[in-house]
Parts: sequence; C-alpha cells; structure tokens
Amino acid sequence: MPSLSDQIASRRTFAIISHPDAGKTTLTEKLLLYTGSIQTAGSVKGKASARHAVSDWMDIEKERGISVTSSVLQFTYEGKCVNILDTPGHQDFSEDTYRTLMAADAAVMVIDGAKGVEAQTKKLFKVCTLRHIPIFTFVNKLDHDTRDPFDLTEEIETVLGIGTYPMNWPIGSGRSFRGVFDRNSRHVIAFEGDGHANATKKVSEIEAELGDPALDELIGEENHRTLMDDIELLDGADNEFDLEAVRTGRLTPVFFGSALTNFGVEPFLKDFLRLAPEPLAYTDVLTGEKVEPSRPEFSGFVFKIQANMDRHHRDRIAFVRICSGKFERGMSACHVQGDRTIKLATGTSMMADDRAIVDEAYAGDIVGLFDPGIFSIGDTVCAGKPHVQFPQIPTFAPEHFARITQVDTLKRKQFIKGVEELAQEGAIQIFRELGMGMESVIVGVVGVLQLDVLERRLKSEYGVAVSRHPLPYHEIRWILNKPDELDMASLNLSRDTGRVEDMRGGRLLLFTNEFNVNWAEERNPELRLSEFGNVTF
Repeated sequence: MPSLSDQIASRRTFAIISHPDAGKTTLTEKLLLYTGSIQTAGSVKGKASARHAVSDWMDIEKERGISVTSSVLQFTYEGKCVNILDTPGHQDFSEDTYRTLMAADAAVMVIDGAKGVEAQTKKLFKVCTLRHIPIFTFVNKLDHDTRDPFDLTEEIETVLGIGTYPMNWPIGSGRSFRGVFDRNSRHVIAFEGDGHANATKKVSEIEAELGDPALDELIGEENHRTLMDDIELLDGADNEFDLEAVRTGRLTPVFFGSALTNFGVEPFLKDFLRLAPEPLAYTDVLTGEKVEPSRPEFSGFVFKIQANMDRHHRDRIAFVRICSGKFERGMSACHVQGDRTIKLATGTSMMADDRAIVDEAYAGDIVGLFDPGIFSIGDTVCAGKPHVQFPQIPTFAPEHFARITQVDTLKRKQFIKGVEELAQEGAIQIFRELGMGMESVIVGVVGVLQLDVLERRLKSEYGVAVSRHPLPYHEIRWILNKPDELDMASLNLSRDTGRVEDMRGGRLLLFTNEFNVNWAEERNPELRLSEFGNVTF
C-alpha cells in the first residue's frame, strides 16, 4: 500500500485560467476525455444541443456557454491523481477565480492564438505571480487562423514579463494546420481529426523526424521548409529550458494546439504532469513557518462555499484544499476560527456537480465538506496539536451596487435565507440600511453579471422573485471606529452618501465618488475609514 509521502507525491493540483472564449472549458473537457473520465465532450457553444460542458453545471452556464463559478474535477492518469480547478473566465467573476488560485499549485493559462494576451489574462497572471506558482501556457485554436507564433511568444514575454520556452511548435494554422513539432523528441507529430467541428474521438498520431523527405508529403514542402527555419531560429535564440525557473514562475512552457479538435491535448497533459510540482507548502500565520504537505496531521482551508449544488437537499458544500496529511471520513478536526471540534462525517470528491463520497484524501486534493452554516471562506480546519492557521483570503471591494427587493412579501424567510446563503459563498456582499429590516437589501458585486446570477438563483433555488434597482455608489469604506466612539447618524456627509451595515454588524459608508470620500474625511476628523473589511493581508 502506498505510503503517505507516495500518495502526496502523486498529486497534481492546478487551475485553468483564461480570458473569456479562449477555450478554457473546452480544454478541460478534452483532458477529461483523454483520461477516460467522460465518454463524450460537450461543445460549450452548442446552446441548441442537449450537450453542455461537464464543468458548467448551472442553468445559466448551460444557456450562455460561459463559466460563472469555479468547479472542481478530479481524475487519475498514468499514476497521477489530478485535481483541476476550472475557473470563470468572465471578468465579472474574477473574485471567484482569485480565491481558487489560492488553492492551486500551478496554473494553466489558455490563450487564443488569434487574440493573444487579453485584459483578463493580465489580471489573473498577476495573481499567479504574487504566489510564484508555475504557469503553463496553452496557445489554443490553432484550427483557426492565428497570429505568428513568434509574435505570440514575444507578446507573452513583453506584456506578462515572463520568459517563454515553446515545448512544441505549430505547423501552419487554420485550414493549413498540420500538427506540431515536439522539441523534446525532435519529431513532428501530425494529427488527423475525425472530420467534425467538435471532435470527440481521440486522434491518431504519426511521428516523423525533421528533415525526413517523407515530411514533404505529410505536411507539405513549404510547411516543411518553414518549420526547419523556425526550429533553427528557436534553438539558436530561445531561452534555455530551466525547470527551476518554471517551478518559481519565471519561465512558462508554451504548448500549441487546438482543444476543440484535440490537436496537442494529450502531449500537453503528459508534459504538464511531468513538469508540474507536487503539492506546495502553505504558511502557518500563527508561527510564520511552512506547513509541509508531509506533516502527518490533517490540515486544510476553505477556499469556496457553494450552496444548492443538490437542489433536492438545499445543501451547502465547503470546498477545502488539503494542505497536509490525510483526510479520513468521520475524523474529528478543529475549526480554528470557530474554536470548536467538529466531526468531518462526510467528504465528497467532485466532478462539477456530480459527487462521490470519499473515505480518504491527501494533501493536494480538494474535498467537499457538508457545511451546516459554520464555515466562511478562508477558514482553517486541522487535526492534532499544535493547531495551524492558514492566511486569510482577501475580499474584494464591490464596484457595483443595487437594491434588491422581494416581490412577494409572504416569502420573506426564503428571501432572507437566499441572500444570506449566496453572500456566504463570497460572490456577493449584502448590506442593510441603518434601522431597516431585510425586506430590501443593498447588494454589492465586483461585476454586474453577478447580479443576473443572483436573480436567477433566488428564483430557481429559493422560489423568490425580486426587483432590482441600480444604485449610484462606486466607493465603499468600512468604519474602523467602535460604535461607542462614533455615532453614524451625526456624521457630516454629502447628501448621496449611504449609511449601511454588513451582515457581521460592521458599519460602512457608500459613496458615489472619491470627492465625497474626501468630504467625509475632512469634515469628520475623528472618522477612521478603511477600504477593506475584516481582512488581514
């Protein structure tokens, strides 16, 4: 039976990030296809079809062909246990992606070969560099006409500030795409699809050496000559491959392919698993020391909470990244923030919204715990002593606000439960005006599309219809003064400044612009404001 260290060493946990429509979810589907986890891949654009992406499980995701929530997928391949964290690409859900990256040991950055590095890719890349995690780049959509691969790699280096090392090199693009040259084996791998726009079968591979006359027939004389020139230039001028630079996020291996038609997916998977790191150590904020994955005692942190994945049971699942040791179903552990011992009665592994009960899991794995309402994002659970505590996950200040009011006053309980549970997931923040009840709340979000999701989920999961009215606020500040030090009602504020409190009792001010923030600070010298709430950085 494998030892604890062997089990942990076999784990690979990574997040897939990209700008919307770069093909991130499609790549995820094809990885699952190659590993035998699914038999048919669904086209994320096939809205008229009954099929949809496995990792897109919400109704709104199926309808719009986008990912709006991170999903967790686990499979085994060639002796490795792989945990994929598929993240939303849309910028309105970037906060969910940031939190998910905290639970990943590596990131796969998917780039559209025609569009190159886009705005959302830059933001997500910055989060990766803050953690110094390895970044692997998959340049997608080679089945469409793309930009020159030299231009793409130069843009990655210039815009993102990271070195590149092409692991393979494309042969043409669009209709003239013939395959890739593998720089490690020095072979051309030519692919043949199944003739469908959304290929679902594994493709056949043909290997031939560079310079072999047979390549003229396989990929065409002109492609062969261009490839030989490109490879000579690459070998002479490109960065040297440095695994240490990859592991510290200073060099990104670049792969070219087409997820939709299966070109280059399996070679990418094999190289990724060979180069990606084993589970990384996290810092214990109580001691400042690293908690090694091989530490025998179980520990982990909650990076995501999802309500109503099973509509029939109205349950809540807390997604926990295991940082050390071994999880066993039924074990006791300390919920550090709640200072209580709890029994981890049921652990689940995930395939999007499909789940299976697991008896054990190891450092690097993601396990879903039933949450009776005690967990918050960033909470630590651990077994053994001394206790450990992992860093808090930052909360982003909302940029858009709206008043949400229940249409049917008889459904007050469902409305309150719905907004509170969805707020606990972290996608929205809810506030109430001083002295007001919960019949109407102010909702703050990072992106406007989150408000659409809120309305849909309140209707479908809680049976509550709501009306929504946009509010003009754009700035939010937490009041640091204690209630007995400062009376909010007596503050000298501009007429359009809102006085609210969050669900933890924290007092806040909502401003329409930066000028009104300055007004409040100048006319209330005793007032102490913060851009962040109960978050330590």
